[in-house]
Amino acid sequence: MKHQKKQTPLLTKEEAESSSQWYQIDAKGKTLGRLASEIAKILRGKHKVTFTPHIDGGDGVIVVNAEKVVMTGAKEANKVYRYYTGSMGGLREIPYRIMLARKPDYILRHAVEGMMPKTKLGNKQLKKLRIYAGENHSMKAQKPTQV
Repeated sequence: MKHQKKQTPLLTKEEAESSSQWYQIDAKGKTLGRLASEIAKILRGKHKVTFTPHIDGGDGVIVVNAEKVVMTGAKEANKVYRYYTGSMGGLREIPYRIMLARKPDYILRHAVEGMMPKTKLGNKQLKKLRIYAGENHSMKAQKPTQV
C-alpha cells in the first residue's frame, strides 16, 4: 500500500476575504528594503499557512512615520528616482533626499511595488497598502494589529 502525501487545502476566495485583517507598522529607523520586503510578504499573504498564489489571501498594511525610514551606505546620496514625461527629452531625475522631502510615502510605495507581482492580483493587493508620513492615520476603525 502506497503512502499518499497529504496536501495543504487551497484557500477559496470567500475564506480568504473573511480571514483578512490589518497590520500597523512603524517605519521609524527601519531599513527601506527590509521593511518593503516584510510589507510585500504581508500584502501577498505569504506569512499565513493558508497561502494560495492565485487568491488574494493577504492582509492590509498601514505604515506610519514613512519619512523616518533609513538607507544604508551611500544610497542616501547616490539613489535617484527617474520617470519619463512622454515628451522628447522628458526624462526627469529626482535625488533621494529631495524625494524624501517632497513625497516620503512614494519612496516606500515604489520599493514595495517592485517586490509585488506585476499582475491584476498584485495591483489588487497593493490597494491594501496605506502609507502615512507622520504618526497619525485615519484607519483606526480597522483596529490594526501592531507589528
